[in-house]
Amino acid sequence: MKKWRTLFHPVLVFVAAQIAWVSLLGLWIYWYISNYIIFNQVGDKLSPQLIQKSANVFALVSGLVLLVAILVGLYLTFIYLNKQLEITKLYDNFIANVTHELKSPLASIQLYLETLGLRDVPPAKRNEFIRLMIKDANRLEKLINSILDVTVLEKKKIAHNFHIYTADVTIKAILEQTREDSRLPESALVISGSAPCQCVLDQNAIKIVFDNLVDNAIKYSFDPVQIAVNLSCSAKDIIVTFSDQGIGIPVKARKKVFKKFHRIYGKNIPSVKGTGLGLYWVKEIIKYHGGQVSVSSKGQNKGSIFRIEIPIYQTSKRRYINQLLKLTRKREQQQVSENV
Repeated sequence: MKKWRTLFHPVLVFVAAQIAWVSLLGLWIYWYISNYIIFNQVGDKLSPQLIQKSANVFALVSGLVLLVAILVGLYLTFIYLNKQLEITKLYDNFIANVTHELKSPLASIQLYLETLGLRDVPPAKRNEFIRLMIKDANRLEKLINSILDVTVLEKKKIAHNFHIYTADVTIKAILEQTREDSRLPESALVISGSAPCQCVLDQNAIKIVFDNLVDNAIKYSFDPVQIAVNLSCSAKDIIVTFSDQGIGIPVKARKKVFKKFHRIYGKNIPSVKGTGLGLYWVKEIIKYHGGQVSVSSKGQNKGSIFRIEIPIYQTSKRRYINQLLKLTRKREQQQVSENV
């Protein structure tokens, strides 16, 4: 895959297109000069039709092939540049959002520190300030870690911690922990169905998936948050459907919501804080588990449904799943050796 990406690098494509263009020009110049010389030297002895059937046809066919190569090269270059412009736009939005996210807690911490330094604050109020500063510091740490996690995901340097679990018990426990961390009442997250089959999971990574889905449901819901999660098993996969009652996702945006830095904007969409990385992590983590995730929506203000599929252990993608377990055992052995 990397070899093909290198071959189709836009710089190489552009150079190849220029070589094809120069070759075409040279071919036509050569054809013209050679025919001109032939006509001058033996034009009276040869039939013009013979010359056309040999040199003319070859020059025409070769010229058409090179023209097609040029057009394909320019088309690929245009597609690449268009994607780069889109990525640049998303990156600019990301920088703007992250800058705002960093400024808010920093300004809050600075204000509390200046107040503590300039005034004699009562002990109760001082403790409250300290609690709020710790909260803002944790918010900063979470934001910075989330940005660093992107590099980890893309370079496939995830700290492997994959083990075999019963999906039903483990996923429900992770969801319950996510609900508590998000400070949602028990009635806000309802789990139904069952998945009494085994799977290979990294619990910390899967929790990031559910944390982001719950966080999205909270951010994009006008009414009190209501989330429904259903568990089931197909022939090869464990299926988790995560449904919320938020604003929904427009049809045009559904293919892009899992892209890095992408955020949905619109008149009916609330302005919320974020980096545009949440659903990107969801996709990459599930993909790293050998699964896939998709999204659907019944329409505006009718919520979104995320469908997660994770392979059943020893039933689907055996070779890939066993490799994850092997990497985990290798990591654990290294940790034991380092601690000895």
